[in-house]
Amino acid sequence: MRNNTPNDKNGARKEEFFEKNHLQSNRYLSTKYNRLSKILSKTPYLVLQSSIFIIHLHQINNLIIMKAENTKAQMRKGFLEMVTLLIISKEEAYPSDIIKKLKENEMIVVEGTMYPMLTRLKNAGFLSYTWRESNSGPPRKYYALTEEGNMFLNELIATWNNLKRTVESISKTNS
Repeated sequence: MRNNTPNDKNGARKEEFFEKNHLQSNRYLSTKYNRLSKILSKTPYLVLQSSIFIIHLHQINNLIIMKAENTKAQMRKGFLEMVTLLIISKEEAYPSDIIKKLKENEMIVVEGTMYPMLTRLKNAGFLSYTWRESNSGPPRKYYALTEEGNMFLNELIATWNNLKRTVESISKTNS
C-alpha cells in the first residue's frame, strides 16, 4: 500500500486541483479539504473516493451560488419597482435618466428591463407620461407618479421598512 503524504505525487495533484479550481478561497471547501487531507494521509486507498468527494463539494458549491444568484435576482426585481417609483416621485423622469441614477447607485438595469416595467406600472395606473421635445432626436416620454402611484409607493416603502427592521432585528439576535 502506498503512503499518501503531502510530499508524494497524489498530494501534489490534490494541491494542483485545488489551485486550478480556486477552491482554497472558499472557507467551507478549504475546511473540508483539510479534513479530507488528514483522512487521506492515514488511508491511501481513499484517493479515488476523495476525488469524487471533492468534485461533489465543488458541485454543491456551484449549486449554492446558482440558488443565491436566483434569489438575489428575485429580490432586485421587486426592489427595482420601488426605487424606480422613488426616482420618479422626486421629478418627472426619462427612462435613460432613471437607468443612469440606478447605475450611479450600483444597481445595474438594462433598457430591456426598464421599459416593460414602466409600461406595466403605467398600465396599472401608477404612472402617467408626457411627451417632450428633444434637442437630440425624436420627442421623449417622461414619466410622472399618479396619485395611485404615490399611494402604491408609500405602501412599498412601509413594507420595505418592515422587512428592513425584521432583518436587522434577526441579525442582532444572531450576533
